[in-house]
Amino acid sequence: MKENVLKSFIRDTYKTTSIIPYVITGQVVLFILIHIFDLLTFSETTSVDLYRLLTQKVILPGNIQLFITQPWSILTHPFIYTGLWNLLFDCLWLYWIGNLFLNFLNTRQFNTVFLGGISVGAVLFLVVNLIPFFQNENTDWSTSAFGLAAVMGGLVVLVPNSEVRLLLLGNIKLKWIVSIYLGLQFAFLMVTNKPAAISYILVIGLGIIFTKQLQQGKDWSIILKKKNNKLKVVKRSYTYTSKTTEKEYPDQQQIDQILDKISLKGYESLTSREKEMLFRASKKED
Repeated sequence: MKENVLKSFIRDTYKTTSIIPYVITGQVVLFILIHIFDLLTFSETTSVDLYRLLTQKVILPGNIQLFITQPWSILTHPFIYTGLWNLLFDCLWLYWIGNLFLNFLNTRQFNTVFLGGISVGAVLFLVVNLIPFFQNENTDWSTSAFGLAAVMGGLVVLVPNSEVRLLLLGNIKLKWIVSIYLGLQFAFLMVTNKPAAISYILVIGLGIIFTKQLQQGKDWSIILKKKNNKLKVVKRSYTYTSKTTEKEYPDQQQIDQILDKISLKGYESLTSREKEMLFRASKKED
């Protein structure tokens, strides 16, 4: 008997420790809900402007006094989109860049960079709005752009020369794609939301620093590592071999060497064995 297509899709999509499908789902659901409220208000089904009420309560306000009255907005603002194209492009970028990141590093490291970018970006946004020069701008912030910027910053340091095939344009190095995207986003924010633009550029730096530290053997994502207090009996084998066995995971030193090689010569320079080792490391349970 054939498995239900919907059940199969849900199982394959959400059976992961990555937050990518959950973030995209939350963004799409809230987008639909917000515009249902907008339709109800427009049709005068309700006298309360539900659209404005909801958006004002869940976006991140630039005013620190207003933020104190709605502190939950630091968690809800990444899911709020009011424009269809903005939602569509951010979801596609998150899916593509996120999964590209996961080809080289594990889900715990991705979650750390993405969530760190969102939270640090939000704090920076509030701090920048305290500067007298920006206090008259009356700005607010939503979307997950800070998290996406941090992931891109980290990825372009990790594999700058990795090539991506684009329709009609051929193979283009990742560093050029990311640089153009981040540059355009920064320029747009400088015109529309200067506090967000300053926070955006600093968050890119956060992603770069994360990857640089990782290449030096310092993994900041360890803060999200699950602790297992249960005692386990481990049967160790002391037979040393020159090659990695099929079920063996590479150690941190081997991973660092592979990442250094990617950084210098690109992903294509890896041998099949090195690619397999990197794949095993990325799929290793946190």
